[in-house]
Amino acid sequence: MSSRISRNVLLLGVVSFFADVSGEMVYPIVPLFLTATLGAPVVAVGVIEGIAESTASILKLFSGWFSDRIGKRRPLVFGGYALAALAKFGLAAAAAWPFVLIARFVDRAGKGIRTAPRDALIAASSDPASHGRAFGLHRAMDTLGAIVGPLLALLLLALLGDRYRLIFLAALVPGAIGALLVLTVKEVAAPARVGPPPLLLSLKRYDRRFRLFLLVTFAFAIGNSSDVFLILRARDLGLSATAAILAYVVYNCTYAGLSLPAGIRSDRIGRRWLLGVGFIIFAVVYASFALTDRAWTVWPLFAIYGAYIALTDGVGKAYVSDLVPDEQRATALGLYNALTGVAVLFASVLGGVLWDVVGPSATFAFGAGTALLALALLVMTVNDERARVARTG
Repeated sequence: MSSRISRNVLLLGVVSFFADVSGEMVYPIVPLFLTATLGAPVVAVGVIEGIAESTASILKLFSGWFSDRIGKRRPLVFGGYALAALAKFGLAAAAAWPFVLIARFVDRAGKGIRTAPRDALIAASSDPASHGRAFGLHRAMDTLGAIVGPLLALLLLALLGDRYRLIFLAALVPGAIGALLVLTVKEVAAPARVGPPPLLLSLKRYDRRFRLFLLVTFAFAIGNSSDVFLILRARDLGLSATAAILAYVVYNCTYAGLSLPAGIRSDRIGRRWLLGVGFIIFAVVYASFALTDRAWTVWPLFAIYGAYIALTDGVGKAYVSDLVPDEQRATALGLYNALTGVAVLFASVLGGVLWDVVGPSATFAFGAGTALLALALLVMTVNDERARVARTG
């Protein structure tokens, strides 16, 4: 393979664009639909999102392992995107908040099923020396959908008012397009396995650097609470709901614009340097949110925050892909994604407790501290020399 972006990677980027347009059209609307239309208590919103995200995290782990076991990626990728699209219809038909719980469960189950096999397919469809470029392009196109989706939601809210069910039905269209496009992606079967398949939760057969990187990832993620807290902080500092959503769009613009350059750069200078800079940016942004009392600071902080995710999201997946052989890649990516998801769930609960008991500044100060801890662990424990396992294993 050459260093050019392959057709598969480009197609999967387009798939993720449409899927994210669909998902982000719904994400900021669901809390309003639950509380205003269905009369659900606020605690129900937290229960629904907690169960939904936990489902995704667990299924990322199982789906990656299952994909390695059967040696196929595309059926699981298609099934995951199709489930997420169908969940939008479930939201539109919901008569009470438990039905929304079911719909969100199906949506996040779809995400959990597709993520690890899709990431393994991206890695298998690109040269190992260009993993950063491939994942960077994918994250950029995915995040472009996260820009378009909220903007479409704001437009439809302006046109339709509180007719949320129509917005959910509209979101079904890009979701279905994304799922159908998966059928144009070429399957890249996993190579013949040497030895027995990896156990689902066993780390013994993985490269030591991969295990250390999981430790770094956990240390960072335990303070990386949900981005909902950033939006709440923006509202706390005086921004309107619309302005807070637009600030979130600014974050996604930076994320989309820097993801591909960050991935390409990581191919040239190594992953660890980019990840370290990303951790530093995160710590600075979170410390600033802890200290600021001025609304205007939200805008530059959200823009800078987008640089952190661009330097860590696709680059982190590329690094995992470097550290494991092809036949273990989906399982390893599932472990990485699941660990991140579970840690973020605990981080969000802890962030909420700190917010209520101590104050908003405590939530962000804790996140800044764990980012610096992860940076120290990254520097001390993880060797940035490129893993040859993925190339020769």
